[in-house]
Order: sequence, then structure tokens, then C-alpha cells
Amino acid sequence: MKKALIALLALMAPAIAMAGEAPKINGADTAWMIVATAFVMLMTPAGLALFYGGMTRKKNVLNTMGMSLIAFAVGTLVWVVAGYSIAFGSGDYYGTGKIMLAGITADTVNGSIPELLFVAFQGTFAAIAVAIASGSMIERVKFSTFVIFSALWILVVYAPVTHWAWGGGESLNFGEMDFAGGTVVHINAGIAGFVVAMILGKRRDYGRAAIKPFSPVLTVLGAALLWFGWFGFNAGSEVAADGVAANAFLVTNVAASLGVIGWLIMEYLFYKKATLVGGASGAVAGLVAITPASGSADVMGAIIIGLVGGALGFIGVAKIKKLFKVDDSLDAFWVHGLVGIWGSIATALFIAPYLMPEDFNLATQMMAQLKAIGLTIVYSGIMTAVVYFVSSLLTGGGRVDEETELKGLDTETHGEEALNL
Repeated sequence: MKKALIALLALMAPAIAMAGEAPKINGADTAWMIVATAFVMLMTPAGLALFYGGMTRKKNVLNTMGMSLIAFAVGTLVWVVAGYSIAFGSGDYYGTGKIMLAGITADTVNGSIPELLFVAFQGTFAAIAVAIASGSMIERVKFSTFVIFSALWILVVYAPVTHWAWGGGESLNFGEMDFAGGTVVHINAGIAGFVVAMILGKRRDYGRAAIKPFSPVLTVLGAALLWFGWFGFNAGSEVAADGVAANAFLVTNVAASLGVIGWLIMEYLFYKKATLVGGASGAVAGLVAITPASGSADVMGAIIIGLVGGALGFIGVAKIKKLFKVDDSLDAFWVHGLVGIWGSIATALFIAPYLMPEDFNLATQMMAQLKAIGLTIVYSGIMTAVVYFVSSLLTGGGRVDEETELKGLDTETHGEEALNL
């Protein structure tokens, strides 16, 4: 009996040792996540800046691109100071304990990668979220107001929503599936932009003068860079180099392609033209739609999600927007908010058989998705208004004067022009 017990313990020893081992850094996962973080970084000061800059008017191109640039810079600062602590620190409603990354060293592990790398990766999400919102308020918001707004919004709005969805908060976590940021980034940012656009009011010549994009070429280039960076955004959200990351990579590409097709089909049906700005917008809509489902949908699901996302984005911009009479300058709500809502709902509908949990229940999961969508809309809407009013109070009003708006923010705010010919 004694010999049998010794033999059994000998067999169990490796398992016992493994169970007691501390998490270790995996080289392959770490290498992939460094690349993914670099991909996502490219999305804001390059991809989104060009995408938005090409769609605005000549007199506001630099100001529009500058808002993406400053959003990334300010977002990075506030993220490492306090944003990461609120999002991923210990606590229920709000995280604490990691101000200025307290307690995190080069040896601290998150899953199978250094936590410092996880901090950097998640920081790129925070920055692009507030940069997306800038698209609703361009051509009339003060640059100084937006700088303060960016810092406060990440701390007050973005980080708490992240904590509830991904960071360990339990009371406001409804069990939603949001692999890479459907509610956290896109619905959140879309609602924020829409609320600020309502408060700011319409541009002075909105509806009275032709507002033509500065350069569809820049917009298409920006969309291509966003598409490229989105591979890091979605596939990187697995935080590992494995099959789920590969699945996310593939369905991201498929959905973006179908987003282009869906938008252009609708555009041709309504206007008998297929524009490049429309195609670029469709790609972004397809990417937004697949984001929450990228870790769970298969190719067939991605085809449907992307196609509907592109078509819905067009309908939102071309038709539904007119009913609301809100001057959402570059349609951030309609492409990110509305399509993000579709993507979050579709996440429950389209789950690959090989990724479906054994205890999956469609009704339960759909209710979880709807609760998370509702919470994000209500919280982001209310708190964004508060953040904007505080920001405008600190800058003596949030809207530029009439002369600045007429002449353009490039020369009046920055003393530069996009083209010096």
C-alpha cells in the first residue's frame, strides 16, 4: 500500500508542480502582442487622422488631423497615470491600486505577456476611442476644449466602461460578449460624439452650403491604414498567438471586405454611383460590426455581419441622420455607434460551432448584450455631457467664435494650412 501511494504521488508530482507555478511570460505571445500594439497605435495618428482629414473641408484639415494626434498623446498620458488603474485595478464599480502603474514591473505578468505590454496595448484602445468621438464635433469645437475633454473623458467615461466589461467589475458586468470593443470603444465613442455634437449645435453653414471632402484620396488611404491596424485591434484582443487570434484575424478581413460591398450596393441602389469615400466608410463599418464578434464568429457569420454593417452604415448616414437633425460632422455615431449596436447584437446571433460554449443560451446571451448596450448608451451619454460642460467651462466656452469658424481652424487656431501652393 505504501509503495502504491509513493508511486501515485510520483505520477502526480508534475501536475502538482504545474498547479503551483506562477504565470510565465510566453515569448511567442509577447512577440505577437508587441506587433499588435504597434498595429493599433498606427490607427489613430495615421489611419484615423487621414480618414477624417480627407473628409473634412480644406480650411479644417489640419485641425481635424490634429485632434487625432493630440487624442493619442493625451490619451497615452492619462492612461498610464490613472486610466489603467480605473479600468484594470481591483474594485467593483471602479478599479484602484495601480495609479502611475504602481506595483507593475518588468517581471509582472498578465496572462502570458508582461503586464507593461498589456498596459500599452489597452492604452491604444483608450486613445482611439476619444479620437473617434472627435469626428462628430470637428470644424467648430475649440482645440483647447477637446484636449481637456480627451483627458477627462478617458478617465470618467472610457475607463469605467472598460472596467465593467473587461476589468473585473462585477455589479455592472452582465456577461456580454465583447471580444475587442463593440460597447467599450465603438458604441461608447459614437454616443459621446453624438452628445457633444448636439450640445455644440450645427455648423453655421450646415445645410446652406456644399460641404465637400478635402481629399477622398486621403480618406481611402486612412481607411486602408485602419483596416491594417484593425488586425492588431481584433486579433490582438486574444492576448495570445493562438487559433482564436487567427480566427479573429480572418473574420476581420472578411467583414471589412463585405462592409465595402454592402455600402456600395446601397449607394448604387439609391444614387446610381459607387463612391470611394463610400467604399472607405463601408470598410470601417464592416470592421466596427465584427469587432465584438471577432473572437467567436466564423466566416459565414463575418460575411453577414460585415454586409449588414456596411449597408446599415450607409442607411444611417444617408437616411436616418436626416431625421435627427444633429450635425454629426463625420458621422461618427452612424458608423461607430449605430453599426456598433448591430455588431454587439450580432455577436450573440453568429457564433462558430467550434467556439460556442457548452452552456450557451441565445435568449440569455441576447439579454446580456442588450443590457450592456443600454448601460453604455446611458452612462456614456450622461457623463459625456458632464465632461464636455466641465471642459468648456475651463476654456471659456467650447465652441470657436464665428470668425474662426468662417475662416477655418487651420489658420486661426494653428497658423498653418494643409497645402501651401
